[in-house]
Amino acid sequence: MNKKEFHEELIEKAEKLNINITESQSEQFYKYMHLLQEWNKKTNLTAIIEDKEIIIKHFVDSLTILKYIKDEHIVIDVGTGAGFPGIPIKIVNNNIVVNLLDSLNKRIIFLDEVIKELNLKSVLAIHSRAEELAMINSHREQYDVVTSRAVANLSTLLEYMIPFCKLGGVCLCMKGSNIHEELNKSKKALAVLGGEIENIENMILPGSDIERNIIIIRKTKETSKNYPRKSGKPSKEPLL
Repeated sequence: MNKKEFHEELIEKAEKLNINITESQSEQFYKYMHLLQEWNKKTNLTAIIEDKEIIIKHFVDSLTILKYIKDEHIVIDVGTGAGFPGIPIKIVNNNIVVNLLDSLNKRIIFLDEVIKELNLKSVLAIHSRAEELAMINSHREQYDVVTSRAVANLSTLLEYMIPFCKLGGVCLCMKGSNIHEELNKSKKALAVLGGEIENIENMILPGSDIERNIIIIRKTKETSKNYPRKSGKPSKEPLL
C-alpha cells in the first residue's frame, strides 16, 4: 500500500468514527506502521502485520476511545504493548499527556523509537509492572483517563487500572465480543477498588465485521492502599 492509498484508507475509516485525520497526522501513522512492521521482523510485537489490518485492528480500533479523552487530560495506557491505544490517540489529540506502561523492556525500546521518529511530545514509555507503578505516589490516583486494550480478564484488569485513576476520572477497558461473563464476575472488583460501570459502548469497527466493546468505568471512591496486590497476584487470584 503506497502513501496515497494508506492516507485514503485511514481517513475513510476514521471519518466513520467522526474523526478527522490531517495529512501530517496520516504521515505519522504511515511512519508508525512501517516502524511496527520493521521491528516486528526481529521482535515479536504483533501478529497483525498487513497494512489494511494494521489500519483497522490497531489504528482505527485505538481511535474508538478518542471521544472520551479531552484536551489537557493526563492518560496512562496500561499494558500498551506496541503502543495501542496510547500512541494513536496522542497522534490525533496532541493536547494530552500520555504515559505508555509495559512490563517488557523490548516493547519500551520500540516505543522510545516511535516517540522519537514521530516527534511526539509529552509522551513517556515506562518499563514497569502495573502492580508496582500504581504504588508510587506520583502515579497513584493521578490520571484523568486510564486505558487498556485486551490485556486481561476484567476483574484482573480493574485491579491494574483503577488504582491509577483519580477520583472522578475514568477507566476505558477495550474489549472484544462476549463480555457478559466478565461483567458478571467483575462486581466484587468494582466494589472493592472503587469503580462503577457508567456505560458500555458496543460497535462494529468500520469496514469490518469485528465487534468491539468499550467499558467506561467511573472512579467513585479512593482505592484502598491494599490494592493492587503484589505482582502476579491479580492474575492468579482475581477479585471474584
